[in-house]
Amino acid sequence: MQPLRKAERPLREAAERLLGEWVEKADVAKLMEQTWKEAAKAAIKAGEAPPERPKGCDVGPAPHIHRLVVNDGTIERLGAILARQPRGTLQMRDELAGWLEGMQRYAGGGTDRPFWLEAFGGRGFTVERMGREPLTIDRHSIGVLGGIQPDRLKSLLFKSDDDGLLARFLPIWPEPAPLRRPQAWANETLMEGALSRLLTLDLVTDEKGETRPWFIPFTDDARGLMDDFRVAVRGREGAAEGLMQSFLGKLPGLTARLALVLAHLDWAAEGAEEPREITVGHFGRAAHLVGAYFLAMARRAYADAATPKAERAARRLVGILREQGWQRFTSRQIMKLDRAGLGTKGDLDPALAMLEEGACIRFVDPPANPQGGRPQRLFLVNPALHGGLA
Repeated sequence: MQPLRKAERPLREAAERLLGEWVEKADVAKLMEQTWKEAAKAAIKAGEAPPERPKGCDVGPAPHIHRLVVNDGTIERLGAILARQPRGTLQMRDELAGWLEGMQRYAGGGTDRPFWLEAFGGRGFTVERMGREPLTIDRHSIGVLGGIQPDRLKSLLFKSDDDGLLARFLPIWPEPAPLRRPQAWANETLMEGALSRLLTLDLVTDEKGETRPWFIPFTDDARGLMDDFRVAVRGREGAAEGLMQSFLGKLPGLTARLALVLAHLDWAAEGAEEPREITVGHFGRAAHLVGAYFLAMARRAYADAATPKAERAARRLVGILREQGWQRFTSRQIMKLDRAGLGTKGDLDPALAMLEEGACIRFVDPPANPQGGRPQRLFLVNPALHGGLA
């Protein structure tokens, strides 16, 4: 983050100088506006034509202070930044769990999730909130980077509806780094130079006089490689379930983005020519990075969430039986605990059936209920589940 902060500093300082000059002009313009209004009011009262509004009353919008990175902000504030900064920005959060859980904070069913779902595509977006003026963003593009504890990730994966938000992330879960004396690990001079060059990229003006991003097409060979990649990913999707399936569905688009990133990093860091097309080399490297690294990371991160629902419930039930130390139990006892994924008969029955099939539990006829009514379903627990002999 340090090179990014360093690159942002001169942009911010230059904008702050311009802002100081703008404030002075705005103060004078306010006085001119006030004087003109008084003169116009007097002229109208005297039955005369009011004077024309002085041109000095208009000083234009305040200079925009660029944010290359933001640590926190409401979607209204971020929308205001993006409306003036069409190249987008980065949100950096040390802890992503709080940010993800805080998306439901608005009363009346409002949520921030649509804002972040649309940030993936970089298209237009309008922010509408009660009591606020609507804000239109022409190019809604925010990158999100942050960390999360594995246990928090698992709980979020199981609690969250699969609306595609988590599938838009590239999870990185490496092995713990070996302990050693800290040392310089990155060439910050190289990073600063690359960032400086990347910041020279700007939107272009089209034939209608409107600004837009520069479009970089794939070569024919790269398109063929992309087609092959999409077919391979579709085959993986058929064998996947849950969030892992959602992640796989995003892979072709993510890989195309990575190809664009790699092409521009070549240009920014190595002095190559600015890319005008995505070649087989660019996309091939991106596909290799995805297949050899990112896919393995995703499998590890989504392992539990990719497990079929019934199997997850069965594992959770085994954990409860061990936790309670039960030698026998009824289905009603389980549902009274109100544990996630086991609180209803529809959730519990597949888990019971799976454990019965695996000889972990055995259904027995319950004793007659002297008070009448529906008999409870009683199960005996295989002692092996508690570490004993079966």
